[in-house]
Amino acid sequence: MLKLYFTPGTCALASRIALEDAGAEYEIALVDFSKGEQRTPDYLKVNPKGRVPALVTDRGTLTETPAILLYIAQMFPAANLAPLEDAFALAELQAFNSYIASTVHVNHAHGRRGARWADEQSSLDDMKAKVSETMAASMQLIERDFFEGPWVMGEQYTVADPYLFTIESWLKGDGVDIADFPILKDHFDRMSARASVQQATADLH
Repeated sequence: MLKLYFTPGTCALASRIALEDAGAEYEIALVDFSKGEQRTPDYLKVNPKGRVPALVTDRGTLTETPAILLYIAQMFPAANLAPLEDAFALAELQAFNSYIASTVHVNHAHGRRGARWADEQSSLDDMKAKVSETMAASMQLIERDFFEGPWVMGEQYTVADPYLFTIESWLKGDGVDIADFPILKDHFDRMSARASVQQATADLH
């Protein structure tokens, strides 16, 4: 059985939703960041990066959200969570998820994990003050240029949708009003109504 190492409020939510979408059998192992469990020797054996998600499979452990999402889509093809037979469309999906991972998530992290990049308090404060601007700019770019509609990739719901939903759920805390982005607001609302999302978040309320 698959085992997902998970922390509420993190990007691991995307993988959990995708597992629900796929109808996968899996178990959750909670990693409590408030207690520093991500830095314990036991967890570092699972993921030396000290982050979530980590997905334990029968062949080993996968880390990084784009990799885990693609793995889920490929392991459960009947769920139709990615355009697996279309090389170009699949690359487009990966490009979108890579942008979320490499740019949008980093924008968000500057407000909470600034110590990764700087030590001076003034630098940390400056990074935090910039988050609402950079997150809003990313949402504008996604809504204007990358969102096909009604789902990220168009008519087909894919693993890009739970990833975007996870980011959308962070916007309020980042000082961004999702109502300023009506297409993304509609996506967030429709995602919130999905059974997979409700199941994946049932124990988070």
